[in-house]
Amino acid sequence: MKTIHISEAESRKNPHGVDARKLYDSEHAMVTHITLQPGEQLKRHITPVDVYFYVLEGRGVIEIGEESREVTADTIIDSPARIPHCWYNKSEQVLRVLVNKVPRPREQTRLL
Repeated sequence: MKTIHISEAESRKNPHGVDARKLYDSEHAMVTHITLQPGEQLKRHITPVDVYFYVLEGRGVIEIGEESREVTADTIIDSPARIPHCWYNKSEQVLRVLVNKVPRPREQTRLL
């Protein structure tokens, strides 16, 4: 059995400049843990595969295409492939989100 605690996963440099830790990476899927401090955001980008987000902690604003919604902990959000999306933490608390990419991307995410 393979296990990993978030504290054991290395924060990886990324174009968004936020704390992003890859937790799972197989030929079928990829899972990343993202922490957005108050005022931080993920830049608007396009992912080549379907993504679903699960909010672990906090409150944030997600934009997918032309839609924008504030979401809180224990919410799952579906983000279809090739639709521009971004996250904003406009709160005073930490926002933690699991990013699940299915299937595992073969192309790079593209910033807009």
